[in-house]
Amino acid sequence: MISPWLPAALAGVLLSPVHPGIDAFLDRTVPHGPGGTVAVARHGTLVHCAGFGLADREKKTPAGCDTAYDVMSITKQFTAAAIMKLQMAGKLRTTDPISVHLGRVPADKRRITLRHLLTHTSGLTDLGDDYDPVGRDTMVRRALASPLRSAPGAAFHYSNLGYSLLAAVVERVSGSSYERFLDDHLFAPAGMRSTGYVLPRWAPGQIAVEYDRQGRRQGRPTDHPWAADGPHWYLRGNGGMLSTARDLYRWHRALNGDVILSRRAKAEMFRARVLVDRTAKLSYGYGWGVFPRTEFGRVVEHDGGNDWSYGDLARSLDKGTMVFWITNHAYRKGRWNLEDLNGALTKGLLRLADADPL
Repeated sequence: MISPWLPAALAGVLLSPVHPGIDAFLDRTVPHGPGGTVAVARHGTLVHCAGFGLADREKKTPAGCDTAYDVMSITKQFTAAAIMKLQMAGKLRTTDPISVHLGRVPADKRRITLRHLLTHTSGLTDLGDDYDPVGRDTMVRRALASPLRSAPGAAFHYSNLGYSLLAAVVERVSGSSYERFLDDHLFAPAGMRSTGYVLPRWAPGQIAVEYDRQGRRQGRPTDHPWAADGPHWYLRGNGGMLSTARDLYRWHRALNGDVILSRRAKAEMFRARVLVDRTAKLSYGYGWGVFPRTEFGRVVEHDGGNDWSYGDLARSLDKGTMVFWITNHAYRKGRWNLEDLNGALTKGLLRLADADPL
């Protein structure tokens, strides 16, 4: 199916492939009701990119390959890549104390490094609500004044605030806005023109509407309280990025090569640095969960969720496969919870991507 948002000149170029085996698997696995999009790639080729259900129920707009969604915490890998890009340019080191880039910090935080922020081992807690109207400098000041849950480097505590601080570092070191830096140095080189906060030119109806547990319309991410240049700073850098399945395939393809990051930078980013779940054999790198040994080889993965939507992006570093799925209605009270399907859905899609013949 050709995306309704693509110019006619591109209609014969940007096709949205549908694989019957993947389509049948989704019919068996995903409950009827939610809308969303699934993309699967193998050997550098997009083999499936299609929607299910509706991106906007009231207007009967179908979800598709080019529907834009809030990818939530998947945003963190873009922030981590921006830090790696600045390190490649010699403008910072991941071992730098945060005081090098954020100025004077209290004594209890002097040992926090950029690496601690990247790996959720800074000890920082989260502050406030995603939509609190907080600017960058206020966020930094409040973060530095907040109590620590644990000493820097002592334990893994998932921290959205840590990634907002990293976004502030990106701005202070680069002299550019966070979104502009990502667009210039990550998204544009990867060919991603539908990823960002406010810079992309979204077509009318392209951004998916989100729905709560009762199926009530919650609006599009851009309908929520944002600053003029994107989310406020309790969300910026750690979530809220809008993207499409096709763009995330382009991101995967760029990470397979050296268009964005060098081999050395990727090795550092994807290294399993801190154990998160011994049973699942899950560790954390920089903005990615890392599974060092699976049936698919080394897999890096990150999910994202809020009160309405949920998504997951997984990549096999050894086999070059990619799976991305997302829904704008993840939870239905008393009936289903797509977050609970995460493992089965992602693994099932990875197995299909790995199958020969597919």
